[in-house]
Amino acid sequence: MTITRAGSVRAGTATAKAARPRAPKRRRWRRWPLVALLAVLSVLTVSPFVAMVVVALTPAGKPTVPAQWPESLTLDNLVQVLSASGFVGWTINSLVYALVSVVIILITSSMAGYAFAKKRFPGRDAMFWTFLATMMVPFQATLIPMFVLVNSLDGVDTFWGLIVPTLANSQAVFLMRQFILGLPDELFDAAKVDGASELRVYWTIVIPLTKPILATLGVFVFLWHWNDFLWPLVVGQSDATRTLTVGLTTLRTEETQLAVLMSSAAVSVIPCLLVFFLLQRYLVNSIAMTGLK
Repeated sequence: MTITRAGSVRAGTATAKAARPRAPKRRRWRRWPLVALLAVLSVLTVSPFVAMVVVALTPAGKPTVPAQWPESLTLDNLVQVLSASGFVGWTINSLVYALVSVVIILITSSMAGYAFAKKRFPGRDAMFWTFLATMMVPFQATLIPMFVLVNSLDGVDTFWGLIVPTLANSQAVFLMRQFILGLPDELFDAAKVDGASELRVYWTIVIPLTKPILATLGVFVFLWHWNDFLWPLVVGQSDATRTLTVGLTTLRTEETQLAVLMSSAAVSVIPCLLVFFLLQRYLVNSIAMTGLK
């Protein structure tokens, strides 16, 4: 009986060991539907961008996708867009509009987020939720009053009139406040015990610990302002302050080829892709840190 039991135990153990390597294979097969679904979604997402680039490189007058794949590609359309009068100025204006807005919004939103998250003062919560409620008001509803106010201050067709009204960003303040809430209070208490001023606490504790969310927010703010069209269209009334998104619309006439329009769209996307690839690792870090306490 004992031998039989031992033999059965050994046989069962051997069978279990032999069956263990098969488990990962089963899990791999279970992942294939998810992988296939992600692959299909990736193709659907990338296809419009690929079609835009192909059409932008198609010679004028030639068939384009999806009707027919072009037999040859050319850079003539890109050269025509880049050589357009005012293109360089529009690009510089867009960079100034986006980069200055990014810097100021990151500074002001991080300061406001730190105050709302870690400081105690009368009316803090009421002020925060009132400011957050402005997210519910569509921009189109405040466009005319904002333009009247900027016009009364002689801000139309100026850079400060283009930038300043967009700096009060409630979404940025909300993101910064939620991120700073997760920082340990002991760090701020220790800094106060050591006699650090509020500015030193902000510069040596808040800024270093919020780099991932600052980078993420910087990408979002840059994309918002680089792709912004309505407010620059209303305020920028000359080439001196006209942004790239507004300036490229002047190229759209009845005689303009589709390839030229796609070339202008492809050129406007390049800075967005560069910003994303440069700050991609910070985006991943910010997402990974959202679950940490």
